[in-house]
Amino acid sequence: MSDKETARTLLRTHGQTFAEEAGIRLKDTPQPLYRLLVLALLLSARIRASVAVETARALAGAGMKDARRMASATWQERVDALGEGGYRRYDERTATQLGDGAELLLERYGGDVRGMRKEADGDVDRLRELLTEIPGIGPTGADIFLREVQGIWPEVHPYLDAKTLQGAERLGLPADPRSLARLVKREETPALAAGLIRAALDKAVAEDVREAAGSGS
Repeated sequence: MSDKETARTLLRTHGQTFAEEAGIRLKDTPQPLYRLLVLALLLSARIRASVAVETARALAGAGMKDARRMASATWQERVDALGEGGYRRYDERTATQLGDGAELLLERYGGDVRGMRKEADGDVDRLRELLTEIPGIGPTGADIFLREVQGIWPEVHPYLDAKTLQGAERLGLPADPRSLARLVKREETPALAAGLIRAALDKAVAEDVREAAGSGS
């Protein structure tokens, strides 16, 4: 199986982005970008991705879809939404981080994540630094956000960090961001990154890809 065939099979079998899984229709507007930021925070904890995704849905369902609504919610309302999603191990600390992060985003950027993009002015390393200034968003959270947002912020592309390269190695794909990005269409890179992350986290994904390719499904 060629590298392109492996990449196509990965997209088909494990290529749903985490934003899509959380019900976020990602576009360059404040609300979906904020929801992605929250999802990145949740995914960066030592907790199952499925729980983080369900919790992101619960927060949105409780009306906390933008920084202003997150900041105006009470701490207990945030805790309750986190618990509904199954995020109980980290609920109290995370409820505080979400409130503090929303306040900071409102104070510095008027609640608009695009303010960080504007301040970074095309410098992806600077953008990553700005993201990590948000409470609860460390280097891992920043990487998650950038992997997903590269489909709508062209200057970020290709963002295939060390964790995605681990998945590439497991699948026998080139462990080089630009070589990997050339295997798919530009707009498919976030989905490729999501699939590679799943491969890095679960050895069974590589086997799934091989089986799917072998069966032609």
